[in-house]
Amino acid sequence: MSNRTVSLSRRRFLLSTAAAVGAAAIGSTSVVSKALAAPLKLEKDVVKLGFIKLTDMAPLAIAQEKGFFEDEGLQVSLEAQANWKVNLDRVITGELDGAHMLAGQPIGATIGFGTKAEVITPLSMDLNGNAITVSNAIWAEMKKNVPIGADGKPVHPVSAAALKPVIDKLRGEGKTFNMGMVFPVSTHNYELRYWLAAGGIHPGFYSPENTSGQILAEALLSVTPPPQMPATMEAGTIMGYCVGEPWNQAAVFKGIGVPVITDDEIWKNNPEKVFGVTKKWAEENPNTLLAITKAMIRACMWLDEGNGKNRAEAVKILSKAEYVGADEKVIANSMTGTFEYEKGDKRPVPDFNVFFKYFATYPWYSDAVWYLTQMRRWGQIPTAQADAWYAETAKKVYRPDIYLKAAEALVAEGKAKKDDFPFGTDGYKAPDKGFMDGVVYDGKAPNAYIDGLKIGLKGAQKVAGNAVEG
Repeated sequence: MSNRTVSLSRRRFLLSTAAAVGAAAIGSTSVVSKALAAPLKLEKDVVKLGFIKLTDMAPLAIAQEKGFFEDEGLQVSLEAQANWKVNLDRVITGELDGAHMLAGQPIGATIGFGTKAEVITPLSMDLNGNAITVSNAIWAEMKKNVPIGADGKPVHPVSAAALKPVIDKLRGEGKTFNMGMVFPVSTHNYELRYWLAAGGIHPGFYSPENTSGQILAEALLSVTPPPQMPATMEAGTIMGYCVGEPWNQAAVFKGIGVPVITDDEIWKNNPEKVFGVTKKWAEENPNTLLAITKAMIRACMWLDEGNGKNRAEAVKILSKAEYVGADEKVIANSMTGTFEYEKGDKRPVPDFNVFFKYFATYPWYSDAVWYLTQMRRWGQIPTAQADAWYAETAKKVYRPDIYLKAAEALVAEGKAKKDDFPFGTDGYKAPDKGFMDGVVYDGKAPNAYIDGLKIGLKGAQKVAGNAVEG
């Protein structure tokens, strides 16, 4: 909770005056814009929001610490959750009003994979932010297959093709290769699978009868909560993992592992976390949701403002025990535009964490469709679906209408510029050429995209028992 002493009633009075001045200053002529510039009549002004201890929860922490929630008349309590399942379940049951979520969680819940519930998102919280780390022992073997640059350092990005001989050797010895990811419908699961498959390693299928995701797998992927990743790898239970920060850099600081690729190198400027609420909550609290969305957009703007001028302050905030609770140096390693691979091999990665630029906060339908393609690719969606189904499902979950209403209000209040937002878009990005394997993704042609990927289900194929049919 904020320790500010300004009462909410006084805050609302000040907001009312500021909003009117702001609207006049920018010469608003739209009736809608003028209405949006007025303080919102909140259905709930006390809300509880959940998060997982990762640096990409930053928009929530910043909205709290910089007073953006308070500016909207909200009293917000932020509560760390044990894992992603608990986080989602508590939103569904109403114990939390909303939460920091994996981008695939609202989609997975809506289609009924794992948990069945109608969950929506009005806002994407960030781009990028993950990496894949392997143990020192695995890296020592992989490194033999990685080209060395003129500077004497391994050439990045590192392909999973360098890992394939290592896995083949282990399998020949009757051993399994185990990796951790954070949740079955997480970006991390799909990024890890994408990287492995691009390198010729099969990450396994799901089926309605077998939800382990390990059918026909050459690398066995299983769920590990983010903060437990380094310790689980150090114990030898897993040999590598895909996770968000600061848990890759933590492995470097502890001297137990080496990040081999960032998710930005797998898919340039990929969507990562979202803010999620149930559809029912959104319908019952439309103005409250709009207020939360406005505050979080402002937080994301602050995080990317001035080419990262606020990131050092953000690191101090995130290091607090109530937020991420990790060492400032570990958080700063990625949040301030660098990333350390092997110890001492720190390289500039200016877009490792993106919160606002590149229209990062807009909930693109094409992003939702990509997650659905990966669910179909690996059998979480067991049967083929028409292209129209992908579009319809995306529109049930991703709500740019709410986002643009919040954006319009911020513009009317003079807190943002119209050019900051993709007004007029149909919700689909242009065909994306930013994938490491060169396969172009067009969100309007999901089945053609799925069929163009070398490993995974295609067309009418389905998993039956331990085999693929069709």
